[in-house]
Amino acid sequence: MTARWVGPMRQALDEAEKGRYGASPNPMVGAVLLSREGEVVSTGAHLRCGGPHAEVEALTRGVEGAVGGTLVVTLEPCVPSPNKRTPPCVDAILAAGISRVVIGTRDPNPAVAGRGVETLKRAGVEVIEGIEEDACRTLNRRFFHWAVTGRPYVTLKMAMTLDGKLAARGGRSRWITSEASRREGYALREEYDALLVGINTVVADDPRLLRHLGLNPNPRLTRVVLDTSLRTPCDGALLEKYPEDVVVFCLEGSPAERRRELERRGVTVVEVGDDGRGRCDLRQTLRRLAANGTSSVLVEGGGEVHWSFLREGLAHRVHAFVAPLVLGGREATPSVGGPGFASPQEAVKLRFVDVRRLEGDLVVQAEVEGV
Repeated sequence: MTARWVGPMRQALDEAEKGRYGASPNPMVGAVLLSREGEVVSTGAHLRCGGPHAEVEALTRGVEGAVGGTLVVTLEPCVPSPNKRTPPCVDAILAAGISRVVIGTRDPNPAVAGRGVETLKRAGVEVIEGIEEDACRTLNRRFFHWAVTGRPYVTLKMAMTLDGKLAARGGRSRWITSEASRREGYALREEYDALLVGINTVVADDPRLLRHLGLNPNPRLTRVVLDTSLRTPCDGALLEKYPEDVVVFCLEGSPAERRRELERRGVTVVEVGDDGRGRCDLRQTLRRLAANGTSSVLVEGGGEVHWSFLREGLAHRVHAFVAPLVLGGREATPSVGGPGFASPQEAVKLRFVDVRRLEGDLVVQAEVEGV
């Protein structure tokens, strides 16, 4: 019985991918509307936060064939909620006369999980669940983590040499990887809600940390700096454009005048506690970001920041671009700094999910086990 829905659900997953660069912090969702006879009538995708949901898109395009039909959707349709930017999808489904809804996975939010399913069933709609569930959950792993834990999903992005260096002795890093790798790295910025770096990266590289490719309908993203004592320069490239998108986390009791200078430029300055090592408490930092609607964070270094996230068990994924170069040198900047672990048994364990070549470089994606 369930096998007949695998094909339409895979088509719905393909539709959902269209929202990769715009749906967040909402989930990526795809929908396929089938007629009574099982023929595809229309499709829909949630393309941008605040825009129409996938179910509504499919129903609007296929309104003539909806009555008595089947709606295949990757995620449980939403119910009325005070936080929703758009009308609930279950109402649109019931109004359209749909007789069956096939769902990939339920909404992970404990406050609403199952409510869409139960509402449809009470109205007499047949509901089939769990079709391609693993693929549907994997698609939205960032959203699921945020909804369940209240913390953003964190990916560490590294562009490094074969011997694991981010920069040569003296700090030069342009360019370690190929143009194709740099473009893919920029594409990651288009799909994450926030980009985070440490103050040493800001001082050494004077970066802008902007989106460059135009893949996301929203050109803006939250740019986060971990800056314990507020050394972020007010005249740097970071604040030349959209300074109001910059959030600087510092320690309690940081210089008041420096804070006022940054705030006059439009920067948001947030004080957090000490992690016990003289640095910003990352858990507090992530909770503050999540509370403001940030579901995912891309960390672009440097090595000390990468180490802090790994040491604290707060990184979920590593996306590394590895160039066929060897820099060597004790003074070169490592991709992961800090004191390191005392033994291989204590090391952070990863699971490779994708390894491929890209214009001479290697692209390695790995999930951190146990987080």
